Amino acid sequence: MTNGGSNQPRATRNDRREAAREKARVLREEQKKRERRNKLLIQGGVIVAVLVVAGLIGTLIFNNIKPAGPGPANMASDGILLIAGEDGAITAAETPALDAGEDPTPTVPDESGTVANIVTYIDYLCPYCGQFETTNSEAMRTMVESGAATLEIHPIAILTNQSAGTQYSLRAANAAACVADLSPDAFFDYNAILFENQPEEGSTGLSNSDLKKLANDVGAASSVGGCIDDMRFKSWVQDATNRALTEPIPNSDLASVTGTPTVLVNGQQYSGSLTDAQEFQSFVVQATSATFNESESTPTPTPTPTPAE
Repeated sequence: MTNGGSNQPRATRNDRREAAREKARVLREEQKKRERRNKLLIQGGVIVAVLVVAGLIGTLIFNNIKPAGPGPANMASDGILLIAGEDGAITAAETPALDAGEDPTPTVPDESGTVANIVTYIDYLCPYCGQFETTNSEAMRTMVESGAATLEIHPIAILTNQSAGTQYSLRAANAAACVADLSPDAFFDYNAILFENQPEEGSTGLSNSDLKKLANDVGAASSVGGCIDDMRFKSWVQDATNRALTEPIPNSDLASVTGTPTVLVNGQQYSGSLTDAQEFQSFVVQATSATFNESESTPTPTPTPTPAE
């Protein structure tokens, strides 16, 4: 009687050891392949991530550190001078655009003593500016239209960081510069409507779409919209703001602007009520009269006779 079973010879101990070694070798090779594959995938992912981050950084740098361009036309003094036109409507005194880095040219005031030279430095997010403008805008309109006053408005952006990250002060001042450049005769109305729709400090402010709509509402050219979106005069607004805060104010004794609104009439600073229209109008009359009295008291030089030959 025979026993059933395999006819294959039983593996020796050496054979089993070699088989185990071979299996281990195969496993090691597979592990090395997986490690090389994972390493390549990780390196590729890192390279892609670096390229994405570099692209984002490049975009931010391009958007935030644009080369300084020319300033807006009609604001060679860093402000726009509004006067009475021939038809009695408010018009802008035309001036060429400043080249990048060029110093502004101060406006030459009327020193006859019969005209009030009103100069304002305003921030479109400043609530005190809003109070002053709301109170006195129509009175200043009447004074300018009648020829009794000129009005020079300097938009600056000192509250850029007070609008939940949207830089509203900077964007609004840029929008005003766009109107000055492309539709200067609409500037008074645009300045007024910005304050009529003034957002609260700390809010996100008006969007660029809102700023463009308001420009359209006052009859500004359609090209103003592209200028607002491009932030065309961002560098100029920043430079003009820095000049206002660090340099003497032309035609006055002020060393610089220390807050907004800063309001001057014939070089004298108004420090009265922001909500009392009569008080400001009285100050305008007083400052103009003072200029008139100074001009009247200045003796006229007597010409020296030419010696007879």
